[in-house]
Amino acid sequence: MNNIPVYLFTGFLEAGKTKFIRDTMEDENFNAGERTLILLCEEGEEELDLSRCPDKGASVTVFAVPDQAWFTEDRLEAQRKRAKAERVLVEYNGLWQLDSFYNHMPPNWGVAQEIFLADATTILTYNANMRQQTVDKLSSTEVVIFNRVTPAADRMALHKLVRGVSRRARIAYEDTDGNLDFDTIEDPLPFDINADPIVIEDRDFALWYRDISEETEKYDQKTVSFLGVVAKNGKMPKNSFAIGRHVMTCCEADIAYRAFLAEWPQAAGLSSYDWVRVTAKIEIKRSSFYGGPGPVLSILSLSPAERPEPEVATFY
Repeated sequence: MNNIPVYLFTGFLEAGKTKFIRDTMEDENFNAGERTLILLCEEGEEELDLSRCPDKGASVTVFAVPDQAWFTEDRLEAQRKRAKAERVLVEYNGLWQLDSFYNHMPPNWGVAQEIFLADATTILTYNANMRQQTVDKLSSTEVVIFNRVTPAADRMALHKLVRGVSRRARIAYEDTDGNLDFDTIEDPLPFDINADPIVIEDRDFALWYRDISEETEKYDQKTVSFLGVVAKNGKMPKNSFAIGRHVMTCCEADIAYRAFLAEWPQAAGLSSYDWVRVTAKIEIKRSSFYGGPGPVLSILSLSPAERPEPEVATFY
């Protein structure tokens, strides 16, 4: 059972993580003197001053993590026990992959909240130069806070940066006076969810795959039409195959085949790497393909198709 809540603050150097943690710890609604371990994974210009906390930081232990390799279940839990901590806050290094931490969390730890902080004046440059690290943090975050937002800031560009990776994360903008307001930009899907069938253009496959993965139930009993590539193996149920596309999230290194289970009486006549255009009815049901419930496509029509150009689907 996860009984040690973890609050994870991510972002690049000078993104405002230290200030945010300090302000959080000074909030009596969050901090009533609970014993807290704060793991610092990088050194910024601003020091973590806890002197204005309700108990002036007496209940807080701060530990500087030397490097990524330090993370192990045993070290993390031992550090928490030394601090007698009831919860853990982590100021994460923006250049470290999150799996370095997630894969080594003790089993009794659980992420209560993950927040990505970004300087609105520099984040687009960071994203252009270090796209993989940006995507890594945006993929799992629940909230994105852009700080130092000036009246001239391009909020649409910031909005698109987040939505290119996550449709679920809440987005907030903090101006230079500390005033906070949440993103209200509408994000219409590039296809009609109420159409029969829902036609997914080649350029929109990645967006559709993410949307159905995040809001699976809304596609139950819908009919969809799209182009995909077949994959088969001996472990799949009889009269079934996988159909999907190779999707690139941020760079060539993370290209992965993203697919759905499809059922069709003539599946035996298909081969892996066949490109086909299908129209199918979606039913959400349990399958070993997903290890639980997922969208199973009942094929209504299938025809051979030419390999598209480009072959890899992206979010842009």
